[in-house]
Amino acid sequence: MPASPSTARAINDRLALSLLQSEGPLTAGQLKQLTGLSRPSVADLVERLQHGGLVTVVGESGAQRRGPNARLYGIVADYAHLAALDVRKQSVSVIVSDLVGQVVAEASAPVTGDPGTAAAQAVALVERTAERAGATALHSVGVGAPGLVDPSTGELRNGSGLPTWHHGLMTALQERLRARVIVENETNLAALAEQREGAARDRDTFVLLWLSHGVGAAIVLDGALRRGASGGAGEIGFLPVPGTDGLPSVHSCGGGFHDLAGSAAVVDLATRYGMTATAVAHEPPAAAVVRAAVAGAPPAGPAALPGGADAFLDALADRIAVGTAAVTAVLDPGCVVLGGEVGRAGGADLAARVGARIAALTPLRTEVRPGELGGAAVLRGALFTARDAAQDELFSPQPVFDGARTLVRNAANVSRPTARSGVR
Repeated sequence: MPASPSTARAINDRLALSLLQSEGPLTAGQLKQLTGLSRPSVADLVERLQHGGLVTVVGESGAQRRGPNARLYGIVADYAHLAALDVRKQSVSVIVSDLVGQVVAEASAPVTGDPGTAAAQAVALVERTAERAGATALHSVGVGAPGLVDPSTGELRNGSGLPTWHHGLMTALQERLRARVIVENETNLAALAEQREGAARDRDTFVLLWLSHGVGAAIVLDGALRRGASGGAGEIGFLPVPGTDGLPSVHSCGGGFHDLAGSAAVVDLATRYGMTATAVAHEPPAAAVVRAAVAGAPPAGPAALPGGADAFLDALADRIAVGTAAVTAVLDPGCVVLGGEVGRAGGADLAARVGARIAALTPLRTEVRPGELGGAAVLRGALFTARDAAQDELFSPQPVFDGARTLVRNAANVSRPTARSGVR
């Protein structure tokens, strides 16, 4: 059954807005070409979107062209503001952006005190950052946290070892900011960012191995993020592996892969090879020592094991390959990205060493790539999630300029293909 005129207009409006977001400012002629709509239909939708305040003239297409046909139309960036949070156990980082994703303010701060005080400090940091960005209100807020997110409710699960204030923060954000709040596991957000603008831009199936203070994995299959029945897909720190002193349990990942590849374990391994480095603020200590080893720094401490930096990196690659081989044997992703601060510090050198070991452990062909975004991937992924949520509402085929606010519980799938044809 053909769409009604009002539905067709709404679908075409959304298509045009999506193209303006993905392609940048466009002329009416370019919109006609990309949408397949007639010239009168494009003229009508541009007029509607300008009247609604979402689109404006931002310039002209070239010095040789003048007049209406040369006008470049773009999304009104400050129509809505968004925020993204990276919530750690004792700190919060926040960025505020406009509707097209341009960051206009950012801040980080430690969080201390009882749960109520800590949550209030975090919300106040968001409010101050939004004020510096010139945002009178926030439309959507993406939050990355190091815990399990219940796929049925979108809320952080109790009993996942997080500080109590993390749970209070989500409620406080919704009550104080009156915005959409979307909570997602930090590793999943990192995978989203690495696919949108990092090492996995050309992949719709891959695994991101998160190497930071702890270890984790995010699974993307056929463009969709897979969270598992309880939201715990990718909790690779609990994976039983050889080379540890015990087995993990329901209460602790001690004895699991975490004890081989977590930051403390990596620093301990480096020390055994005489490798030391001064930790950088807001990074796990392992990142600094891996970075120094890749740069070829000589041993600086009493080395119990020979070989220095090169031997340390080989030993670390052996450890990472143990957990990675288990993942590839089950999922056959074809590509593994070494993400997080430690993965980025290891770069192509560590990725190549891990890749060589994977090739010897499994017949499944697996490319190992270094992550490009490091720890910043969590904030970038949270911002993508907030922007997607805002655009899903503001660019909706429902009445486009309905300012309703409804809580979005779960982040969108990683891939967001753009349609290329309008409804005639």
